[in-house]
This record gives sequence, structure tokens and C-alpha cells, in this order.
Amino acid sequence: MSENVQETYDVVVVGSGAAAFATALAAVDEQLSVIMVESTDQWGGNTSMSGGGMWLPNNPLMRREGAGDSREEALEYMLATIGEPGPASSKERIEAFVDSIDDFVLTAERHGMEFMRDTDYPDYYPELPGGKIGRAIEGMNFDIKKLGDWAATQRGVIPLPVRTNDIWLLGRAWSTPDGFMRGAQFVFRTIGGLVAGKKLVGLGGALAAQYAHAVLVKARVPLLLSTPAVGLEIDGERVVGVRVQDAEGERVLRARRGVMLGAGGFESNQAWRRNYQNVIGYTSGSPGNLGKPIEFAQEIGAAVDYMDDAWWGATLAPFNDGPAGGFLVGERALPYMMIVDGQGRRFANEAESYIDLGHHMNDHDRGGSYWMITEGRYNLRYFRTFSIQPGLIKGMTDKAFLHKARTLGELARKLGVPQENLRVTVERFNGFARTGRDQDFHKGDSAYDRYYGDPTVRPNPCLGPLEKGPFTAYKIVAGDLGTKGGLITDKDARVLREDGSVIEGLYAAGNTTATVMGHTYPGPGSTIAPAAVFGLRGGRHMARQA
Repeated sequence: MSENVQETYDVVVVGSGAAAFATALAAVDEQLSVIMVESTDQWGGNTSMSGGGMWLPNNPLMRREGAGDSREEALEYMLATIGEPGPASSKERIEAFVDSIDDFVLTAERHGMEFMRDTDYPDYYPELPGGKIGRAIEGMNFDIKKLGDWAATQRGVIPLPVRTNDIWLLGRAWSTPDGFMRGAQFVFRTIGGLVAGKKLVGLGGALAAQYAHAVLVKARVPLLLSTPAVGLEIDGERVVGVRVQDAEGERVLRARRGVMLGAGGFESNQAWRRNYQNVIGYTSGSPGNLGKPIEFAQEIGAAVDYMDDAWWGATLAPFNDGPAGGFLVGERALPYMMIVDGQGRRFANEAESYIDLGHHMNDHDRGGSYWMITEGRYNLRYFRTFSIQPGLIKGMTDKAFLHKARTLGELARKLGVPQENLRVTVERFNGFARTGRDQDFHKGDSAYDRYYGDPTVRPNPCLGPLEKGPFTAYKIVAGDLGTKGGLITDKDARVLREDGSVIEGLYAAGNTTATVMGHTYPGPGSTIAPAAVFGLRGGRHMARQA
């Protein structure tokens, strides 16, 4: 299309992850015209690369199955975990999130999306007031052959029908009976899909694919790939469109009702990571998330918050110039392992929620040296998801990010940590493992810790002594799933100025915004869930505009 040619829609959506698709779905549901633009040559964003869970308390699936929850308990828990650290996490926005969960789930189902509950997955602080088990949902496995040509451009999809509710058991598929059974179910599910001629995917790939099927295939919403948004079109004080750049030049996509910025955070912008967070960003997020929509919204007066924070987590150190290695979740909760700093000392509960461990790594020694140490039984009993990443083990070994040794003393020498410190740390840890109580950091005390533990190890399923070689150490860093700072929005996803006034016509959701979850992570899927809910709320609000 030639330069400066304008097109007009009711809604223009920037991005192609959960927030963007939820907005487009709301527009379709409201019978509004909508177009989506994506800066990269692949769609799906962080959502497609993720575990695909959505933490949605008191959701319709829970009620259908008789799982007890309520609005009051959800709010009690969120206020206990999040507090009100800023306007993005105001009580009004927390209530809007909880009160719009039904609308999101029921609207998605009405357009053909299918979900299942992760019945065993606890909130990340289940012992706090209002805490529960089983609030998260995920998309059912999906046959991406139904996407037609769109399947070829989906980001980061793994062609296996794995589910979030599989992973905690697959980690011990050959060491516990229930793990073996789940492994067998996964194998038969995979074979069944192949026999039926399907190409089944799971996790975030399934959620993103279901969105795409509802929006791109069934509703025929246009999505322009390799078409970055480069600025906003303004009329007076109202945003009326988006300037985009494609192979034919710059043009304007005008919006009658509103523009939604749902294009992710800035995790792949190293200059911003250094400026706002004083870190080298080791992200598992999309390489296209550079913060450009945040920047051009700021240029017209938009306020930001939480720019110093991210969805942190311990991550294997990258062994090449590519993205970070494996993001560690369940591996940290299993017995026969520990994490130490560059002095050979523990500093946190290894099994705590990944964001808490990431915060503790940054607070303890930002950018410092950390090692995950395992012993022989860990290596024999448990499946490590990162071990199947092509080239990872060799790459880490070649770069001296992975070491093996017959004794702890030999391992300490290879890591460059004080041998006496490591000896004392392991001795103390082994004592905790024998008594079943981690008196330093309480590993295994919480139901969340124990979810990923090994129930055959007693008295604490998360603690096992480090006694039997060979010992293995993996270098880890404070990585992330994306940044959590960005534009401040109100309960309807409208972007706000520093004085709290609304920038008319401009909406934002997902990691482009300062999250409603504050500086914490209440439960599994606390990134995607508010992205989807506020994306939908934004679309609904646009439909009410003249």
C-alpha cells in the first residue's frame, strides 16, 4: 500500500498476545470492525511462548465443578498479597479484574475457546487469607492444523500436547507412581493425536492458537505481521489512530472507538533494562518486546510505573548470544538440590515463587554469581525440562557454566567458591533434610513448595541431603518472563496521565502496562490473566463510545 494511505476501523490493536487478542475478541463480540498489527514476523507474543496458565479466581469452571471460591475471598487474598503499592494496583482495579473474570471466560467460550482447570495448582501464597488451590485455568490442547496458513507464523510453539497440570508430575515420571502414570497419559495423548492426523499443541501455544482460531480464522480479523507501530495519530487531545510502518512505507490506521496497546513490555531492550533496572536482561520473552508503544505513549503525556520490576525468576545462564536458557520452576522445589551465591551460601527458599526468588537474587547480590547444585539422586530420579533444549548442556559446559565433580570440595574449587563455606552450608542443609524442617528459609513449608516436590521423600518432599556424587552445578541468573512496568491505566484499560486524567481514545493492557498485580505474583498465570481480562474490558469500553 502506498505511503500515507489511511484506513479506518472501529478498533486498532497493537500486538498479538493475550491482551491484544482479548481486545480483538471483545470487538468481534460487539460487532465492531478491528485490525491487529504486529511488529515481528510471528504472532502470539509472550503468550504463545508461555505456560499458558491464567490465574482467574472464582471463575466459571470452578463453580461448574463445585470448587469453593468467592469474590470476597479473591479480593481478600489479592489485597493480602499485593496491597496497594500504586495506582496500577488500586483496589478499584483489583475489583475490576475479579469482577470481569466471568465475562472473559464466558465470552471466550462463546467464540469456541475451550479451557480446563489446573485443579492441583496452588496459589503462590496459599496460607495467606483467601488463599486457595485450583484457581488457574488453561486452554485445552489444540490442533493447529485448524489455523491453516496462520500456523506457520505462530511464535515459539512446541508441537506436543503437554499441559500445565502435567509438568509437576512429568518431572518425576520415572521416580513416583503418579509421575509414571501421568507420563504414560502424556505419551498416549501424543500418539492419539498423531493417529487422528492432528498436530496438537499445549500450554501457551494452545491458548494463543485458540485465540487465533476465534479471531483470525472464524471472525476473519486482519492481522498485519512485520508492521510495527511507530507513533500515535492525535486529533486535539484524543488518540484517533496509529502510524505503522510496512514494506511500502508509513501509513495511518485510524480508529473510531479507540487504540489498544497490547504489545508486551521492554524486556528485550537492553538500554532500558540498564536504565530502569540496572541489570543485563536475561529474558525468556519475545525479542520483539522493545517498549516502543510505551515510549510513544509517554511522548503524549502517559504516566508509567513499576518500570524497575519484572516477572523475575531463576534462569540458567545463557550459553550463547541468544535468549536466556531454561526458566527454572519445578526443578527448584525438588529434593537433593540447593542454590548458593558466589560465597557458597544459601540466601533464600529455593522453592518459593519464581518472582520472589528473582527479587531475592537481585536484592542479595544484583548481577552476582549463583549456582544450582544437585547431587546424584536428583540427576537420576528427576526429568529436567531444560535438559532437552538443543545444545544447552554442551553449551553451558563449554562456557564453564556447568560443572561436575565427585566431591563437594572438588566442586567448590571448580566454582571458585570458598570450600569451607560450601561445606558448612551443605552440612546445615543436610541436617534440615533429615529433620524435615528448613529452619533458615522454610523450604517445603508451603503447599506451593510441596506441589513440585517428591512425595516419596520424607519427612519433607522438598528437602533431600546432598551426600552422593556426582555433584553438578549450573550457573543461574535472575532472568524473567517479561517486564511488569509500563503505562498506568484505569479500571477500563484507559491510559492515564501523571495527573490521573484520561488520554481519550488510548487503551493499554498486558505487559505494556504497570500490572494490577503490583510487585508480586499471586498465582500461576498472573501475567496472562490480567492481560486477557483488561484487554477484554478495554474492548467493551470502546464499544460504549459514540
